[in-house]
Amino acid sequence: MRHLLDTRDLSRAEAVSLLDTADRMGEVGQREVKKLPALRGRTVVNLFFEDSTRTRISFETAEKRLSADVINFAAKGSSISKGESLKDTAQTLEAINADAVVIRHPGSGAPQRLATSGWIDAPVINAGDGTHAHPTQALLDAMTLRQHRARLGGTDTAGTDLGGLRVAIVGDVLHSRVARSNVWLLHTLGAEVTLVAPPTLLPVGIGEWPVTVEYDLDAALRRGQDAVMLLRIQRERMNAAFFPSAEEYSRLWGLTPERLAALEAAGSDTAILHPGPMNRGLEISSAAADSGRSLVLDQVTNGVSVRMAVLYHLLTGPQAPHEEGHHDR
Repeated sequence: MRHLLDTRDLSRAEAVSLLDTADRMGEVGQREVKKLPALRGRTVVNLFFEDSTRTRISFETAEKRLSADVINFAAKGSSISKGESLKDTAQTLEAINADAVVIRHPGSGAPQRLATSGWIDAPVINAGDGTHAHPTQALLDAMTLRQHRARLGGTDTAGTDLGGLRVAIVGDVLHSRVARSNVWLLHTLGAEVTLVAPPTLLPVGIGEWPVTVEYDLDAALRRGQDAVMLLRIQRERMNAAFFPSAEEYSRLWGLTPERLAALEAAGSDTAILHPGPMNRGLEISSAAADSGRSLVLDQVTNGVSVRMAVLYHLLTGPQAPHEEGHHDR
């Protein structure tokens, strides 16, 4: 694996290997000294053309836990805001001998362009591009689901996929790079995915995706789901009225206290996920977000572990991480 641009590029074996490594990286986070020397002497550049807090902090934490030297490069206040092109920026990174580049960009396809243009000879990690892909978010979601299944079954996660797991992804699929990356990764790992949304928030060509489409959230929940992932309503990407009102959206497609109560009454083990940031009271109620079913905080924790695993695989190879000192390079 040279780059991580899209979950569609990952085989089952590659995905499971990344998740297994992420589990071990998670153990590093439980230590008193949360450091591995694996990337000592390597320079990782976080190249963010789009505002981000959670993803950028998660990547920076992952890089520092692997002992990398970190350069944070934000578009605002840089030469990019003065008109510098992606090519010019890439050539600057090449000139400073960056060992890896983490890029977030509002234009779909920008990470692919950076990785394949020949402008830079370093692994590229897509931290989100337009409405196209967000592969590390999908990996941390898969890690969270794998842990949840293992806890319920009293089993180990190592080497396992998500075969047969039923996952409903609910909400603004049209604008969601998270949904796209999750659909393909969950399918690769064997899960059964149902997309639930109003017709106006589903993309053209959805019939070619490996999913079942449902417009009625209550009907999807009654059929039984092992997990429900609520997507944020992305008002900043919307330039038209995709639903009549926030109140109607919440009533028809939100995980309301009433729907949470129905899950409790059914005695199911349905887990609740959200990629964040959450619009409480719109796509998810506070009761659902703060319930014992919610795995949102697990997702945040796993984000660091997954990004450590991706950096480790791209910069050192897929070997398992060992105790400090073994891979001191």
